[in-house]
Amino acid sequence: MTDKNNQNTDLSPVKKLGFREILKRIGPGLILTGVVIGPGNITASAMMGANYGYEMVWLVIPIIFMGVTFMLTSYRISMLTGMPILHAIRHYYGGIASGFVGCALFLSCLFFTLGNISGTGAGMNLIFGIDWKLGALIMLAVLMYCYFSKGVYSKVEKGILICIIGMILAFYATLIASGGPDWGAFGKGLVLWKVPKGSLSTALAYISTNAAVTAGIYGTYLGVEKKWQKEDLFNGAMFWDAIAHVITVVLISGAIILVGAIVLHPQHIAIQNPSQLADLLVPFLGKAAKFVMGVALLGAGFSSLLGNTQRGMVLLGAGFDKDVALESKFIRWGCLICLVFACIVCFSYNGSPTQLIFIANVATAIATPVAGLFVMLILWKPEIHKGYKIPRMLQISMTISYIFVLAMTVSALGVYIPQLIKSLGG
Repeated sequence: MTDKNNQNTDLSPVKKLGFREILKRIGPGLILTGVVIGPGNITASAMMGANYGYEMVWLVIPIIFMGVTFMLTSYRISMLTGMPILHAIRHYYGGIASGFVGCALFLSCLFFTLGNISGTGAGMNLIFGIDWKLGALIMLAVLMYCYFSKGVYSKVEKGILICIIGMILAFYATLIASGGPDWGAFGKGLVLWKVPKGSLSTALAYISTNAAVTAGIYGTYLGVEKKWQKEDLFNGAMFWDAIAHVITVVLISGAIILVGAIVLHPQHIAIQNPSQLADLLVPFLGKAAKFVMGVALLGAGFSSLLGNTQRGMVLLGAGFDKDVALESKFIRWGCLICLVFACIVCFSYNGSPTQLIFIANVATAIATPVAGLFVMLILWKPEIHKGYKIPRMLQISMTISYIFVLAMTVSALGVYIPQLIKSLGG
């Protein structure tokens, strides 16, 4: 990403970029938003509002804090060492450590691809009325075009931006049609931090989905594709890229929570699949409900599918020191193999691979704190800051966030492992 021999040049006086220049330099954060907001996230966010109304709205605050911290920490390490994160882990802690982290992150990405395929198909079904499997195959063909054509990064960035805009428009149209939130209850939920009985694991899982160390790690490889330079650490490009990612995640997932609080919570309705939201929105949107929800699901499923499969292959390859350029044969053909595998499994399980989703949750619960540990340890290494002012506040913020991740992991494993055992036994 940068010249490792140029580490001792203090670039802190670099001139800040203007608004237009910032818009040209950001991009990885928006791709990461598309990866994070998938059909599973939509379902979890809707159920957060359905189960607890406005009581859990305050979760957006730690999501903003942790999300920005993880992104800026990863970006800083990458710029100052001249290496993306998994390469830095290999450099400081050896191939076994980087290989283990890469495998764990890859597995969690692979299993979540299943939900993205079914979500994309559900969106096509709602919009065009075709069988969801046929719809998924059509969008996978479009996906293959993006993967195997030239200028992959540019196509992915533009495609995901379109999907994000579609999701935002769809869910905010739903908010407006449903009369909008109760602002008094919203404000109370934002300032009164409390965890309703039985909601701890749900709250922690929601935070881990929307503010993950994995996003920052993958962002350092997208930065290579974006051709970021060390100056971008100081001119505002990386800071605003991190902000753009976190804000778009909060705008989308926060809107979904509010839809759940307005539409589902008063009726005490529990949903198992995001496509069910279309039926529930009919009283507010009429015949347009299935199209609005179809656009949201298609945008969520396709954008996450577009970025998540690549993310898994890049992190796997980086763990074993392979070529991770998005146009490399390893990434392109690896993505194809992953998608074929995911399609076979997803279609065989009729779009509801519950056992595999349980395994994905366990994989994520293990991978995130392991990767986060190495990221935190590298940030505290004095040698990477040589010639620069030590970012003490960032170090403290990263440590606090990591401790929270550990608490999340203990809670998540306590919930998911028994569920996995029960699922496999059944």
